[in-house]
Amino acid sequence: MITRDFFLFLSKSGFLNKMARNWGSRVAAGKIIGGNDFNSSIPTIRQLNSQGLSVTVDHLGEFVNSAEVARERTEECIQTIATIADQELNSHVSLKMTSLGLDIDMDLVYENMTKILQTAEKHKIMVTIDMEDEVRCQKTLDIFKDFRKKYEHVSTVLQAYLYRTEKDIDDLDSLNPFLRLVKGAYKESEKVAFPEKSDVDENYKKIIRKQLLNGHYTAIATHDDKMIDFTKQLAKEHGIANDKFEFQMLYGMRSQTQLSLVKEGYNMRVYLPYGEDWYGYFMRRLAERPSNIAFAFKGMTKK
Repeated sequence: MITRDFFLFLSKSGFLNKMARNWGSRVAAGKIIGGNDFNSSIPTIRQLNSQGLSVTVDHLGEFVNSAEVARERTEECIQTIATIADQELNSHVSLKMTSLGLDIDMDLVYENMTKILQTAEKHKIMVTIDMEDEVRCQKTLDIFKDFRKKYEHVSTVLQAYLYRTEKDIDDLDSLNPFLRLVKGAYKESEKVAFPEKSDVDENYKKIIRKQLLNGHYTAIATHDDKMIDFTKQLAKEHGIANDKFEFQMLYGMRSQTQLSLVKEGYNMRVYLPYGEDWYGYFMRRLAERPSNIAFAFKGMTKK
């Protein structure tokens, strides 16, 4: 059996990352990523939009250790938001705080994020702060809280495999947060995260229930049919309208299921990454749910 730890191990291979960069445009573009840059991803976004699917885009790459690179990423994100508005694309933007300098200087992150959110507010484009590993979780949530008090178009992500997540939902409640709920894909210690899949699944249901019953817009990001069915049933039992939540899935995986959800009247958003650093992202997604491997390679080999 291919395990979660195996994919996490592969994700850290420098040799395989380098090879994947060389293969990127041939193997991944248009299959599991939109393209090597945002502009090359626009045709894919338009195609998805034409099928009734919303999108969120993410420039792959993290752990930036240069202030200059962090500012370059910031300007690229600002341009992406402006292009989404100009091209009238149905898309949000996702980004990691490490790409804006989280590991360098907090003042730099706030400076960069302020510029991005000022542009996002102007164009009414949602910016989602992606969650990274547990070590960076509190800093990320502190940043989200500060900006959510000032800006409407900012959201963040919570991970079901962390023990702390239920309390985090309670702490964020007063901010009326738009949250993307995921199971989690990083390798974490048993001191901070549930080691057993069954416990993660139960906690995922718990936080979906809590966030939806709190009345806040919620993105349920999963390929797991059991979680999708749980959410549908919960909404039905409590009279939660379909415009109060959305499902999210990865581009290139379970495409027919995505279209089926749209036909059923649910909001469906496709997570569409772009950029050269696709390999680590791909391995972590397989680690998150190794059964995704069948969907992934079907997507990778499609014409």
